[in-house]
Amino acid sequence: MQTKPINTAPLERLLLQIKNADQSQQKQITVDIAGAKEIAYSLGTVLARLAGNYESLLIKPSSEQEIDIKVDGGGL
Repeated sequence: MQTKPINTAPLERLLLQIKNADQSQQKQITVDIAGAKEIAYSLGTVLARLAGNYESLLIKPSSEQEIDIKVDGGGL
């Protein structure tokens, strides 16, 4: 199943903004409403994809095979 790549640019911009604020010892950052919507959408998409991937791993039937090993002890 092919999935579209997730646009994580808003999350990367937020992390960069936080990093720069921390380095300059700022007490707070501000995000306009458009940026906040982009961040919320990207984060929601990432979490939904993660939940879907996790669920598919839990539901996937195991492909256990029986393997018979016979040991004859060898002869010296």
